[in-house]
This record gives sequence, structure tokens and C-alpha cells, in this order.
Amino acid sequence: MKLIHPSSWKEYELLDSGEGEKLERFGKYILIRPEPQAIWKKTKSDEEWRTISHAHFNREQTNHYRFGDEVKGGWKKKSDMPENWNIRYEHAKLSITLRLALTGFGHVGIFPEQGDNWNFIFDTINSWKTPARILNLFAYTGAASSVARMAGADVTHVDASRPGLNWANQNQQLNHLDHIRWVYEDALKFVKREVKRGNKYNGIIMDPPPYGRGPDGEKWTLQEKLDELIYLSSQLLEPKNQFFILSMYAVGLSATVGYNVVKTHFHHAPEMDYGEFFLKPKQGNDLPMGTYVRFRDS
Repeated sequence: MKLIHPSSWKEYELLDSGEGEKLERFGKYILIRPEPQAIWKKTKSDEEWRTISHAHFNREQTNHYRFGDEVKGGWKKKSDMPENWNIRYEHAKLSITLRLALTGFGHVGIFPEQGDNWNFIFDTINSWKTPARILNLFAYTGAASSVARMAGADVTHVDASRPGLNWANQNQQLNHLDHIRWVYEDALKFVKREVKRGNKYNGIIMDPPPYGRGPDGEKWTLQEKLDELIYLSSQLLEPKNQFFILSMYAVGLSATVGYNVVKTHFHHAPEMDYGEFFLKPKQGNDLPMGTYVRFRDS
């Protein structure tokens, strides 16, 4: 089991964490956001956090270490904090622009820990030297979709959120890309239909939430649906020129859970890499940010 973090991202930095929050720099803007896993004391003082930050998302709930289904709260911003802005991510020949914004859920449009997965996607597709078909499930604002398209792949992007699809389309345009296939649908329903159609993909990316709902009110619970989703996905992956990525951010589920589920259904997969994501500040405590399982042709 490995611990990985995005080590080459100049425009993102974890500055500190603790007491249920994290202090992060996205480009030239510094934000304070909730973080239930940061149960330790902050390294910097409260005054320093307030002084250097441009915006603070307050989550209105009594238990700051366990987030519920409903989000209540909002942003308190300084006058020089814009509603949205862009940052860049670079790796090898990859250079991608991503749109960020302050959302009502406290998210900003990216999960910074995914940087190492973006490197994995870009490097793998480039190494094949042949056309590739990539399926991105629970694809959110489409950073991974744009990375795969930038590497030359034919990308299908599936998400059950209209705002998420619109945001992903904006990221596509920012990077002067085209021909990403947008699918507004429940991921599990889509995968079931793709299996019936006999479609195949060289790469499958998925970052399922702990819970959620599809366009028609379909209920998603990670523990109930993950095994079925992985089983169906195993039927969609090409036998050669293949990769698979599962990311999970669910407090209480270890990396071994994802590894066991993937290993159960991908019987002939290459050796799997699995472990935890984390964010590493220059000073202070490392911050765990979920788990991953992935493999590719060697």
C-alpha cells in the first residue's frame, strides 16, 4: 500500500490544517474550508489564518467532524476575492487550465489530490501510441476528462449533475479541446446499458461519492452499489492497452476495501497499485484525502 500526493503543482498548496478545517492556496487566492479528518491542532494561529485568507466557508452544524447529507452554510469573502478564477496544472507535456469557483457546497471545482491520477492518465495514454477510448464516471467538472482528451483519447464523460456538466464543458473550452461526449445520466444505469451494447473502453476512471442521487432520483450509496459497479465495469475494459482508476473519499473506508472489490472482479488485471491520497504542506501535518486503486498495462 502506497501514500501519494501531488508533488509538482505550483499553483496549489496546502498551507495548514486542523480543528476541522484546511487552509489552501489556489493560485493567488487562499481559502479556508471544512475538513472533517483534520482533528489535530492547527500549526498556524487563528489570527494568521484570518489575515492571509481571502474567503472562508462556514459549515453550520454542531458536529464539525462528520458531514451530513444536507449542507448549510456559506462563504464569507474579502472584497478582493472573485466568484471564479482559473489556475493551471502542469506535468511533462501536459498543461491544463481549470476553472475554479466558490460553490454553495464549499467545493471549488477540483480535488487537488487527484493530480497524481492526472499524471497517470496522461502518461498511460501517451505510452500506447494508438487511439484510446476512455470512460470517466462521476466525472464532476471534468479535469480528468480534459487531461485524457489532451492526451488524444476519445472521452465519454458521465455525470448526474447539469451544473457539473456545464462546468466540465467550460474546462474543455478553456483548453481549446473538442469532441468530449457529455452524458447526463446515473453512472450505474449508463454502465449497465454499455454492457448490454457490448461497448469497450481502454481506460475507466471513477470517483464515486459516498452518497448521492441521479437525474431521476436514483439513490446512490457507496457501500451498497460499489461492488455491482466494479463488476459491470470489468466487462467494459479492453483486454489490452488498458487502465483502471477507482478513487474514494469516504471517511471510514480503508484502501483495502477498494482493493478487495477491484481484485475480485478484474481477475486478469496487471499488478494493482493502491493506497491513500494525501496533501503535504511545507510545514505542519499531512492531510489524508481518500483512497485509490489503479492498474495499467506494464
